[in-house]
Amino acid sequence: MDYGDHVALIHAGLEGAGPRWLELGAGSGAFTLALLDLLGDGAEVTALDRDAGALRRLEADATRTFPGASVNTVVADFTGPMPIEPSSFDGVLMANSLHFVRDKEPVLRAVIAALKPGGRFVLVEYGADNGTPWVPWPVSFARWVDLAERVGLHETRMIGEVPSRFLGSIYAAASRWDG
Repeated sequence: MDYGDHVALIHAGLEGAGPRWLELGAGSGAFTLALLDLLGDGAEVTALDRDAGALRRLEADATRTFPGASVNTVVADFTGPMPIEPSSFDGVLMANSLHFVRDKEPVLRAVIAALKPGGRFVLVEYGADNGTPWVPWPVSFARWVDLAERVGLHETRMIGEVPSRFLGSIYAAASRWDG
């Protein structure tokens, strides 16, 4: 995948959403940069990851490329307590990070608590149910629809998909949180 794929995958999930987003498992920022590009000037993105070095690279790239946006990096593990205020984000993006979580429901419930009522949840994930050592617990779109509903997300829809030589495809889905 390249930058254009990142932008195209998540674009429809951001339409009409506010500028304040939380990205979990941001890494060095492939999808963070796409998020900033789509949100434009005034965007406020909190990028959370366990890798401090990757977050430093992300912060440098984001500041240079999108000077009209704000990026706050947080070194933390999204499967544990997160230093974020409840109901404070217009959207949450999890791009290629949920497949590292075996027991997804408790993590998703904690993450969703960060959303304002009416907030968006955008997931980018491999379109498979059987993992590998590198992608241990992927969740296909059909399974995601069911899981999203169980944790209180609504109107889940696929917003993009690209082929992948690794596990067949990568899709993006968007859901709404009513609060």
